[in-house]
Amino acid sequence: MTEPRHVTDASPIKAPTLPDAQIVTSVDHWTDRLFSFRCTRPASLRFRSGEFVMIGLMGDNGKPLLRAYSIASPSWDEELEFYSIKVQDGPLTSKLQHIQPGDQIILRPKPVGTLVHDALLPGRRIWFFATGTGFAPFASLLRDPQTYADYDEVIITHTCREVGELEYGRRLIDGIRQDEMLAELIGEGFHEKLKYYPTTTREQSAKMGRITDLIRSGDVYADLGVDPIHPDRDRAMICGNLAFNLELKAMLEEFGLEEGANSKPAQYVVEKAFLD
Repeated sequence: MTEPRHVTDASPIKAPTLPDAQIVTSVDHWTDRLFSFRCTRPASLRFRSGEFVMIGLMGDNGKPLLRAYSIASPSWDEELEFYSIKVQDGPLTSKLQHIQPGDQIILRPKPVGTLVHDALLPGRRIWFFATGTGFAPFASLLRDPQTYADYDEVIITHTCREVGELEYGRRLIDGIRQDEMLAELIGEGFHEKLKYYPTTTREQSAKMGRITDLIRSGDVYADLGVDPIHPDRDRAMICGNLAFNLELKAMLEEFGLEEGANSKPAQYVVEKAFLD
């Protein structure tokens, strides 16, 4: 497997010159379709892990070109991290994929979103279901102390087409399990609650298949050594492409789980702003 291309800049961070702008501090290119980057964080920005903001670049017409991006860094991080797909003819990502450390991005500091702990009722186990770059909000939640305070088990499933597309998530999970600062912040042994279940649908890997098919077959439960999903104990968050979101939403409701919201917490939530 090829190493992701990491770009950073050791020079002092310059003050932004555009309104609502932040400075890019590092960029990682994971595949020819996926990249992540970090940028400075506005001192006034407060957000709940799992929320998203509008970010973008100045368009050719001199107006901001903005899209909703989940914040991949946890709420306690001093910088912001984002994980993105590259669309060669995309209005924004065709340009955003070429950013370098020191460049400016526009960030509207008004975080919102449904993938937050406040939208769920108390439970014993939480499932994070992701496809593609839908892993981003869970990258935030997996590093949030509340996740491990609220649940006895934390399961993250990540389904992609190819093995290389799992690399961002795999490295993040490995980092969580070895991070001494997180252990001090959350508590020793917190990572023992965490179970990671990556699958691919096209390229051969250790586990093949769509997560919905693997739930129906019972493979997920057998592989992880856990009981089937039940509304009395299980809570879930979903973030992926639209077809995936709808299929998994219907499946969870078959199991007896109800959709929650900030105003009315329940057993599962879906990120409606994200399309991978």
